[in-house]
Amino acid sequence: MPELPEVETVRRGLQPAMEGARIGDVELRRPDLRFPLPEGMKAALEGRRIVALGRRAKYLTVELDDRSVLVCHLGMSGSFRIETDDGAAMPGDFHHARGKLAAHDHVVFHLARADGAACRVIYNDPRRFGFMFLTDRNGMAEHPHLKNLGLEPTGNALDGAALARMLAGRRTPLKAALLDQSAIAGLGNIYVCEALWRAGLSPKRAAGTLVRRDGTPTQRCIRLADAIRAVIADAIAAGGSSLRDYMQADGTLGYFQHSFAVYDREGEICRSDGCGGTIRRIVQSGRSTFYCPACQK
Repeated sequence: MPELPEVETVRRGLQPAMEGARIGDVELRRPDLRFPLPEGMKAALEGRRIVALGRRAKYLTVELDDRSVLVCHLGMSGSFRIETDDGAAMPGDFHHARGKLAAHDHVVFHLARADGAACRVIYNDPRRFGFMFLTDRNGMAEHPHLKNLGLEPTGNALDGAALARMLAGRRTPLKAALLDQSAIAGLGNIYVCEALWRAGLSPKRAAGTLVRRDGTPTQRCIRLADAIRAVIADAIAAGGSSLRDYMQADGTLGYFQHSFAVYDREGEICRSDGCGGTIRRIVQSGRSTFYCPACQK
């Protein structure tokens, strides 16, 4: 499933085509994805102008000029692509041809941009695990899919003190605690493994051991908060990690997977200077965890 860096990369790829554009026809080629498409979605969107394209955790948010918001989740295999009648690239980087079966094109937005250009933004989803829903700007934070999401790991708000508040008193393994979306929103399996390696912390360590008795963060906790922010920033800069179905909005692959230190490297030598350990894979809560038992304590 695409994680936060992948969704942020998609947002940045779609932004030049969508922000400021007016929505013309909306083609709904099936009545549902993972869930039924919103009742009245076509009528609610057609004729509206897109004022902003945002992101909350792993959700894309399309804010319209009537204060309504279309929220999109990519699920396991969902993706967007941009098409023009003349095949011209939209503003942005990395424009290459993209192959996706048209049979899986489920929603098509026909857009008229402010500069007079026309384009189509197409949602393709072979497995149909993605979904879309409508809400409004005032009530978005209280929507059932969004209201329990925690802190975003992309800004300075996630520091050692904030992380200590999340982990204090928790006996659950550290990796499981970091995957709790009500604590840190959008942080997934790949980037938790990578952040824990950067911080030199075992995924099996009890989460609460990173917090002092008075609730203040230990140096390990501060180091982990820094590592989380850094690994997310590096992944966004690399265009995300292309695993299985994920591609960017322009059809290119992200390349952060070439920088993985532990994820999917079972049996390989640890990349930490002077370590010499071997990457191990274990299963925690039904998910693969990759780590170096020699340098992650």
